[in-house]
This record gives sequence, structure tokens and C-alpha cells, in this order.
Amino acid sequence: MSDILTELDTAAVCAVAAAVLGGMAPSLVQRLPEPRPEPDRPAPAKPKETYAALAVRPGFRVRTATWSALFAAMFGAVLGWDWPLVYLVPLTPLAVVLSVIDWRTRLLPTRLIVPAYLFLLPVLVALGLITGDWSALGLALGAGIAVRGFYWLFWWFPRSGMGFGDVRLAGLIGLALGFLGWGELLVGVYAGFLLGAVVGGALAVAKVLDRSFPFGPFMLVGAAMGVLLGPWLGSTSPY
Repeated sequence: MSDILTELDTAAVCAVAAAVLGGMAPSLVQRLPEPRPEPDRPAPAKPKETYAALAVRPGFRVRTATWSALFAAMFGAVLGWDWPLVYLVPLTPLAVVLSVIDWRTRLLPTRLIVPAYLFLLPVLVALGLITGDWSALGLALGAGIAVRGFYWLFWWFPRSGMGFGDVRLAGLIGLALGFLGWGELLVGVYAGFLLGAVVGGALAVAKVLDRSFPFGPFMLVGAAMGVLLGPWLGSTSPY
């Protein structure tokens, strides 16, 4: 009974914190600079939705706060009062915002991803010092490099439809999941890639999505699946 109450308490605190951060999304998105046009690429047939227009869409703040709270609550319920929540809760609203932006604009702004690296890396080092779990820190750093490299290889193939924003995001996902463990890492990376390749590809074939559909939302949903389902795989992993 006490374990259930602890999980509920953790879920509630995580949900409230993520909802507050998610509610700040419109002001964050509104401040993003518009990308500069690339001279080597032809202008798109349909102009990109501006970040300012996206920030004032009806219900944007409420939906971002709600989804952030939902995912953060699930993370809290699964992990309990554990150190990784220190970075997972703040990163959850960012993941929701990135998913919305990528879905609407086919872009993953560097202005959001790079600060996430600058936040996550020192936090992981600090958690390594606090917990003394240097193997978790080593796996996180190795996973960040490996997952980013994996997506970087696919980026070189034009038919993959992958943008370099996906490559940057992949490294961030590898870092976050790697610190949690092998199970979370394997489930999260594989699920994200599978969702994007199979589900996204099927929707593109069915013309529900464009052929150049956004990959970022699938990667982030897969990462969430890694956090939620990875502990079960990790408990049976030989590593």
C-alpha cells in the first residue's frame, strides 16, 4: 500500500511540475527565430507555419501542459522517487513542444535542442557524482554518441527523408535513455525508429502524411516507451 501511495505522490508532483513548464511553451515558441532560407534548396510549395503563429494557436498552451503532465506522471509512477526524474521531468515539456513544432513545420529548432544538451550533460555528470554510478554515466555518454552516429548514417541517404535535426535529437535521446539502463535504451531507440519507419511510412503510403513526414515525434514517443517499458526488459537483460 505504501508503495502505491509513493508512486501516486511521485506521479502527482511530476505531473504538476511538467504542467507548469508545459504552460510556458507559447512564450518559448514565440521567441524562436525563423530559419534562414537555404539558397541551395528550392522554396517549398507551401510556406512554413511561423513559430509566432504556432504559439498563438487556440489551445496550444493547454494541450502542451496536459500532454506534459500525462507523460511526466507516467514516468513518476514507473520510476518512483529516483534521480533520473531530475532531468526527465524538465525534458518532457520540451519533448512535447519539439513534437508539435516538427509535426507542424518539419523542423526541429537547434535553439531548443542545443540548450537541452547544455542542461542534460552537466546534470548527468552531477548525478554520476551523487550516486557513484559511473557505469550509468558511461553508458549514457556512449549511447549519446552511438545513437547520434546511427541516425547520422541514415541522414546521408536522401531517400531516408531524415533531417539533421533528427540527428541532433537522437544524441539527446541516447544520453537520456542511456543513463536509465540498457533496457530503456534499447526499447526507446528501437521503438522510435520502428514507429517512424513502419507507422510513419505506412501513413505516408496511405497519403495521410506527406512523403517527407516528420520523424521527430515518432522518435520522442519511442523514447517515452523506453522509459515506461524498458525496466521490464532491463530486469531480464544479460548486461
